[in-house]
Amino acid sequence: MEEHEAARLSARNDRRQRRCRGPQTKSGALLAAALFALSACTSAATSPKELRRLADSSQATQAREKTEMRLRAVVQAYADRTPLTLGLVVVRDLCQGGSGKQWFFQDGHDTYKIKCSMNITAYYGADRNRIGDVLDKVLTAGDRGQSQPGTPGSTIPFAHDNYGSRLVEYYRGNGPNPHGSDAPEPTQLFTSGQTLTWDAVRDRKPFFIEEPPSGMDNDPPVTRFLREPESRTVSDIRRKHGIAFKLEIGYVDYYKVFKRDQDSAK
Repeated sequence: MEEHEAARLSARNDRRQRRCRGPQTKSGALLAAALFALSACTSAATSPKELRRLADSSQATQAREKTEMRLRAVVQAYADRTPLTLGLVVVRDLCQGGSGKQWFFQDGHDTYKIKCSMNITAYYGADRNRIGDVLDKVLTAGDRGQSQPGTPGSTIPFAHDNYGSRLVEYYRGNGPNPHGSDAPEPTQLFTSGQTLTWDAVRDRKPFFIEEPPSGMDNDPPVTRFLREPESRTVSDIRRKHGIAFKLEIGYVDYYKVFKRDQDSAK
């Protein structure tokens, strides 16, 4: 009798457990379906139509204008505060859409709907017979800028540090090549965000600044390519002044919209 009652109670408990597990299984399935749908919505690649809409938004436009103004101010500071004569400006502006979900090789492109970046390259002319003085004035402008933060000169990051001073003395004929006696002629100053390069004037196989590469499609607001003035070349600058200098301002991210967040203008 006791064995029969124990069996009956065990069977009743099994039925209760099945009834409890049933709704939980259904709830789990619904939750999984909801998470899958959410993942599908947030992991899709940005369509060309959505990319253009975001790139044309007021937030993107304001960030674009602000960034271009700031980068052009850097270009103009070299023209105003050094012997370099501005001859050509090239602007590259690109908005790219985010990719679909990256399950294996992740580079971050699947985290945003849109990311916009801008780069400016400026070309200047200078007297090839006074390159030591030209570099000295560039470094002097940088010295002043570092001592007066917030002024136009503070956008010039190069200064009379150990390397800069040796570079000036080398070009004035008062010192050795700062890279070593057997090294090629030094033709570049580099710091985070800016690179200043110039034509070689001493090497037997001289290095010359090349013409700007052909531009991307000019299709605002998704892509913009400006060359000002359009017809001028680096060769024109070199013929007029003696040597050419090139200032490269690295790509600056100025607008981004993440897939789960609000827009971010820099």
